Amino acid sequence: MDESFTFQEESLYQTVCGISDSKLPLWESRLNVKLIPRGKSLIIQGSEDHVQVALDTFQKVEENFKRRPDKSEYSFFDIDYLVNKVKDSSGGWPTPGSPDFQKEGESWTPKDKIFVTFKGKPIFPRTKNQESFVDSLHKNYITIAMGPAGTGKTFLSIATACRMMQTGEVDRLILTRPAVEAGENLGFLPGDLTQKVNPYLRPIYDALHECIGFEKTSEYLQVGKIEIAPIAFMRGRTLSHSFIILDEAQNCTLPQLKMFLTRFGKNSKMAISGDATQIDLAHGRSGLEKTVYTLRNLNGIETIFFGREDITRHPIVESIVRRFEENESLFNKKQ
Repeated sequence: MDESFTFQEESLYQTVCGISDSKLPLWESRLNVKLIPRGKSLIIQGSEDHVQVALDTFQKVEENFKRRPDKSEYSFFDIDYLVNKVKDSSGGWPTPGSPDFQKEGESWTPKDKIFVTFKGKPIFPRTKNQESFVDSLHKNYITIAMGPAGTGKTFLSIATACRMMQTGEVDRLILTRPAVEAGENLGFLPGDLTQKVNPYLRPIYDALHECIGFEKTSEYLQVGKIEIAPIAFMRGRTLSHSFIILDEAQNCTLPQLKMFLTRFGKNSKMAISGDATQIDLAHGRSGLEKTVYTLRNLNGIETIFFGREDITRHPIVESIVRRFEENESLFNKKQ
């Protein structure tokens, strides 16, 4: 059976099919059809049921694209995220005639941008969980984000904080993280304390530079509107009128997290992010999961759980995370 699907937008066709139609073999493998490009159209060849699934898929992609406020940022990740939502319970693609494509709520689109960078680039949430995280940052006093690397936990926190500083909701931004990485010890690093700590805070600087630029970041650091320090420097303080971000919280002990949480002052917001699968402390010393359990069901505190589907880095990162998760039980047995 042969059918044809024509994309209304040239840009969408290029996003779906890739440069020089490089994505077509991927679609053919996923949908079990043969695809032949013709201008902005695809000729779909295969069994009647498989061709219908392919037509439904491309129709959903186009409908989603039309509704999105972030068309200029639309990428293959967004298409992949949309289409992955219609996989069946076994993780495979829908069987021919499956009702999965008829489900409501699959075609998620972001409601609003989070922030506009100093270069004029709008930042939108890329997944439903990312949007839930940003909504929680606005609605709650404290939001905890748990999930794998590459899901945007730190970047979204900083983008939201920059917007709140811009609108006057908070006066300053305080960013902290534990100075513990992969078994390294600060005493063995060269330089004074600032030089020892800076490498651990590099991801935070990178996010700030992307959002507000190098010059504005430097200016805010000089006048105290932005403060970046290891978590140990938070002891004994009350942090008011501030957006406070704790990154890499899985490398904090339970006493450290208790100390940090009790720094919370009036008119403040707090974001805590971590990945329980990347703990650099000795076994059993991380306090993040214990903290999440302890604070469950408290008003004003919410935990957002990210998954592999929220990874917005290179697609290979999602594959790496999946493989480690699949082999985790095997590794645990061997220990």
